[in-house]
Amino acid sequence: MASDRSNGSDYTGPLRRLLLVVLILLLGATFLLWRIDSPRVERFRAQVTDRLVPNLDWAMAPVTGAINLLRDFQSYQRLSEQNKELRSELRQMQAWKEAALQLEQENARLLDLNKVRLDPRLTFITGVVLADSGSPFRQSVLLNVGSRDGLVDGWATMDGIGLVGRISGVGQNTARVILLTDASSRIPALIQPSGQRAIVAGDNSAAPPIDFLENPDLVRPGDRVISSGDGGVFPAGLLIGQVAADPGGRLRVRLSADYERLEFLRVLRHYGTENVTDTAQIITQDGPLVQPGEGISE
Repeated sequence: MASDRSNGSDYTGPLRRLLLVVLILLLGATFLLWRIDSPRVERFRAQVTDRLVPNLDWAMAPVTGAINLLRDFQSYQRLSEQNKELRSELRQMQAWKEAALQLEQENARLLDLNKVRLDPRLTFITGVVLADSGSPFRQSVLLNVGSRDGLVDGWATMDGIGLVGRISGVGQNTARVILLTDASSRIPALIQPSGQRAIVAGDNSAAPPIDFLENPDLVRPGDRVISSGDGGVFPAGLLIGQVAADPGGRLRVRLSADYERLEFLRVLRHYGTENVTDTAQIITQDGPLVQPGEGISE
């Protein structure tokens, strides 16, 4: 057995060396063949290439697949980065969209204020609503204008369309506005086209009732309600709203002012108004001051 192994090793070593020499010669011949600059050799090289290269597609398939996989992975990374950038830009766009909507709404409120038709003798100042102190017992808002702007208790305030309330309490930089819906609000009104005079009395509801109506039979739902100017409290002709009937048949006023979105209020400078010295009292049509709940003096 030992002699067989030694004989096999004796043949294997020379055979390997022979094959290595042949391989080196073939590689050297190929190198020299590819380096020779001759038209015949060039044609020979072209023929060899045409015969061998197409048949090597199967050998190049793994390399080609690996290259394509690497390119796809790089493309996926780029797509992932672009997706993150797009999400970030989308969040910024959403923030800008919200800001644009708020500016659009604010612009619409200001445009509504500019469209209000008022007595040319009246001047006004526009204030921003700072806070809403509405409650079941008292409904008012706070403006960012006050005595420094010349405001006086009792002046009327309007939004873009209708009457909102009156100034009741003036500070240096702020002023309190009692809304028409407040229980202490009493506004002398005129109903058109019948010309009936009445009092729009707040009751802390969205649609204040109409009291002291001269002839209810002449009033219909949909009639226009404006300030009458009686008592010198408000200027005449300010739009309040329209007449509406509740399920119980009582006449109320559907206010024209948008109380859900009070952002800007126009304070009318009406120097013909009697100064309100006690905001807890009510100025009636005939002039005397009465406490809330005592009724209207004739």
